[in-house]
Amino acid sequence: MATLVHSFYADVRADPLLGPVFEHALAERWEPHLDRMVEFWSTVALGSKSFSGNVFGKHMALEDVTPAHFSAWVRLWGEHTERLFEPDDARELQFTAHGIARNLFQGYFGTLPTFAHRG
Repeated sequence: MATLVHSFYADVRADPLLGPVFEHALAERWEPHLDRMVEFWSTVALGSKSFSGNVFGKHMALEDVTPAHFSAWVRLWGEHTERLFEPDDARELQFTAHGIARNLFQGYFGTLPTFAHRG
């Protein structure tokens, strides 16, 4: 899980749309954030139960988030999971990420995102 999280967030940081939002929110706290994201995805995908926290509340505090941010995040996640995992495992991780993104999107905008309608 660490390889996925670290490579994914390296691309998030480099992304011209996503990078500034994450840099503003995390500044000098990237390493602790990456450790938390490994715990989060290990809990969500592997059942490790190493993460606890208020994901929704933390994300709702971010400023200047648009629907395009969600599309970019989901796209990058899909690229990384497809590159690192067998197809069935990649699809499962994508399904989980889409659910998380869908819930956050609804929190921000009050509607379902377009990626929520894909099969």
